[in-house]
Amino acid sequence: MPLLVCEADARNIVLPAAHELEAIIDRALAEDLGGGDVTTSSLIPPHIRAGARFVVREPGVLAGVDVAMAVMRRVDPSLETTARLLDGDRLEGGETVATVAGPMASILMAERTALNFLQRMSGIASLTATFARAIEGTGATIVDTRKTAPGLRALDKYAVAIGGGRNHRRNLADGVLIKDNHIAALQAEGFTLAQVIRRARSKAPHTVKIEVEVESVEEARVAVEAGADIVMLDNMSVNDMRQAVKLAKGKSLVEASGGVKLENVRQIAETGVDLISVGALTHSVRALDIALDYGKL
Repeated sequence: MPLLVCEADARNIVLPAAHELEAIIDRALAEDLGGGDVTTSSLIPPHIRAGARFVVREPGVLAGVDVAMAVMRRVDPSLETTARLLDGDRLEGGETVATVAGPMASILMAERTALNFLQRMSGIASLTATFARAIEGTGATIVDTRKTAPGLRALDKYAVAIGGGRNHRRNLADGVLIKDNHIAALQAEGFTLAQVIRRARSKAPHTVKIEVEVESVEEARVAVEAGADIVMLDNMSVNDMRQAVKLAKGKSLVEASGGVKLENVRQIAETGVDLISVGALTHSVRALDIALDYGKL
């Protein structure tokens, strides 16, 4: 059986390429298993077989079920894995999302790593879905950031997409994002904000968009007039956001960033911004409560 059989492909949201996913899983297993599972090796004879169910304990959105099953098969290709639900499915709590059967020792060795992926990814998808529901009907879109767990960005961003968000840059090569420190460094050399933006436009590949972070309505005006494709409003008030949206209309996309919470995201969306970036989707996520219960399948 192949390492990865991804059911989420049907939703046009795909996991990382097989070789990338395999590398992520292998690093996680090496971290957890180390020189071997001395507890299981001491207690569980190889001939004992078992079945187990991945059971969700609370409402949420499922993500990472195929990754968890891939972990199981990576530890022992003889394990029989079945995803009962698909990534993106809404969970009420109590459902069996997947099953695994085979040598009990193998299941025990893979259990924690499989759950770590499944719980984190489902937590990200669930939080993203909550933000997305909060702004329904406004025309704005929730996007993630690069504030991901080191080494897990591909899976973190996949989970955001499963939850109904969209991905911002995956890495520094994906687009030009001129932030305050870039601006400060060049202003010290005598550049104006408009000149910084035009410099980026002249030197960056023509295939990438130019986004610039601004902190005032006046800076937003300069960015729009200088030809920025996207203007990021950093920690601006709702009133200032509305003004920035008006002056950018039809010229630049507008992204709100900084201080975004569930309590204020609707108000931000109603200013007319196109994008709302939320770092908390991946840097402060709470894992969804999912357990592996042993017993008759």
